[in-house]
Amino acid sequence: MNKALACLMLLPMLAVAACGKSGTEQQDTLAKAKEQGYITVGFANEQPYAYKDETGKLTGEAVEIAKVIMERLGIDEVRGELTEFTSLIAGLQAERFDAITAGMFVNENRCKAVLFANPEYSIGEALAVKAGNPLGLTSYQSIADNGEAKVAVMAGAVEIDYLKAMGVKEKQLLQVPDQDAAVSALQSGRADAMTMTGPALQSRLETAGDSSLERVENFEQPIVDGKDVTGYGATAFRLADTAFQEAYNAELEKMKESGELLTILQQFGFTEQELPQDVTAEQLCGG
Repeated sequence: MNKALACLMLLPMLAVAACGKSGTEQQDTLAKAKEQGYITVGFANEQPYAYKDETGKLTGEAVEIAKVIMERLGIDEVRGELTEFTSLIAGLQAERFDAITAGMFVNENRCKAVLFANPEYSIGEALAVKAGNPLGLTSYQSIADNGEAKVAVMAGAVEIDYLKAMGVKEKQLLQVPDQDAAVSALQSGRADAMTMTGPALQSRLETAGDSSLERVENFEQPIVDGKDVTGYGATAFRLADTAFQEAYNAELEKMKESGELLTILQQFGFTEQELPQDVTAEQLCGG
């Protein structure tokens, strides 16, 4: 066999070997982040999970927890990017982000697309209306029963599924890009109510400082298919990043046990009631 022919036969094997090595390197996101000294994390622009404060600094429950854990994993810098909620998973899969978080609940559908760490908090839904609650809206069911009431909700958020499950019609949903747009819709009268998680809604109302808006204090949590819809928020990784997920879970567990997790959560309007207890991502994913 001449050298030219031998080289031609060797090329496909070299290409396969090269591709295999490349794939392995791409999957080991944690090792790569340690080596380069930073990680890019996608955060939904949703207060109190992730947002920029008055000085322009990126902060929030998810941001501060991620900073602590990444540092303890040997990653010096978290390069956070605020984006629309609906862009998070696509950005992770396209490797625009190495991890995503902020107000993202673990559910079985999302578990097919991303690898969730264990939850950082548990949380219920909340509703805000015009002062005096002129339409008497106290639940998602009451919005459905009204038939004409419009509710502002963030596009891609789990609340859309809950509202539809309770019988709220598509025409009653005013889907908006972010929380501020929901507040604006309620203030302007384009919506009769707005909904999001409890801490997020409370934070938006406090920031707005608008006495013409109020939180529904006797709001009834939706029961969908006979199940409590309490949500559990967590950080997510690409499906191949099991080493990263396991390392992240280990550090998160230490924060739970020491009380550090609660201390961070409390800075952003959460209480002990919102701790995730012993619930795991595997359980929430149907495992």
